[in-house]
Amino acid sequence: MPQKKAIHFGAGNIGRGFIGPLLVQSGYHVVFADVDAHVIDELNAKHSYEVHILDNAAAPGAEDVPKKKERRESIDSVSGILTTHMDQVIREFEDPNMQIVTTAVGPPILEKIAPAIAKGLQGRRRVHGGVLNVIACENMVHQTTLLKDLVLKHLDADDAAWAETHVGWANCSVDRIVPPAQGFGDSHPLDVGVEDFYEWAVDENALKKDGEVQLPLAGMKLTQDLEGYIHRKLFTLNCGHAITAYLGYLKGHQTVDQAIKDPQIRDIVKGALEESGYALVKKHGFNEEEHQEYIAKTISRFENPNLKDDVSRVGRQPLRKLGREDRLLGPAYLAKQYGIPVPDLLRGVAAAFLYDVKDDPQSMELQGEVEKKGIARAVEDITGFTVGTEENETIVKSYEELKTWKAA
Repeated sequence: MPQKKAIHFGAGNIGRGFIGPLLVQSGYHVVFADVDAHVIDELNAKHSYEVHILDNAAAPGAEDVPKKKERRESIDSVSGILTTHMDQVIREFEDPNMQIVTTAVGPPILEKIAPAIAKGLQGRRRVHGGVLNVIACENMVHQTTLLKDLVLKHLDADDAAWAETHVGWANCSVDRIVPPAQGFGDSHPLDVGVEDFYEWAVDENALKKDGEVQLPLAGMKLTQDLEGYIHRKLFTLNCGHAITAYLGYLKGHQTVDQAIKDPQIRDIVKGALEESGYALVKKHGFNEEEHQEYIAKTISRFENPNLKDDVSRVGRQPLRKLGREDRLLGPAYLAKQYGIPVPDLLRGVAAAFLYDVKDDPQSMELQGEVEKKGIARAVEDITGFTVGTEENETIVKSYEELKTWKAA
């Protein structure tokens, strides 16, 4: 019996270190689609690579000295195609064994891969292909809904009607820290390092199911309350990660684990996550004690020195991270609904306004807004907290205070 297949757009670290391995463990041959010809050539030459799982373990009697604990998982049954070779993309979609389409390309790139997916769906319709499920595994809210809207722009009415019947578009929540390449050597360019923890929650109601499609996949949790998972992860893991990065950048720390060990930073991050947590408990009815444990676990993940997670990587694209429903303002506005004060969350927002990395276009755009309008007006335009409100004044005051961290 032919092996079932999945096509994954994005052969970067998240694709190779998180989603790809779970698909392989579920019995799929994974076709990675990417623009990086070198990575695609390596996949087609070797058809396998290793995932290095980097745990956080301290050496006995030496609390601050990490003892590197690592295990490896071999990922085989993989290949690659270039997304620029449309005939290859269409051929994979036409394959009756293709059942799953996933992505991990970064939210801004979804628009660029949408035409390729549309062409693939048109090809599948021509050959009377069966059900497909699309799951965009991007670090944002409603990522698959966005991808669907982008793809539908490239389909005519008949193709769109066929897709409505044959394609499931499932939003999800993905949670695993996958830092940049760890340097496993020229002979192992595909290998990737990841933390041990992961969570992949998928909206069960949006999936198309038939006799051929077996769900859930390995490591996938199907849920009918996806919003709760999304908010919990985005307003805890992503929120804390970003605040740690922005504060760490101001103090000159290079990595997230260095930053979170700074007592001043740790206190603010912990405070922000508790503020967010109070709102999440109110909104979703989470068990308060269990959520406190989730916060503690999240902070312990930041402490893992083996990930070497650079603060400039975590903090990049600050304007996106300052989106109304994203990791910083999302929990602040949610807390506001319940009258919960959020001084530490707003300190985190202020820190984002001080993130001035020259090779990050969004960072430079943000600094330009502050220089042109002044901090109070820039805060109003970007966050929605109008000048004169308590939130705006708190952010402005924190901004001025945190400036002294950078000066020091």
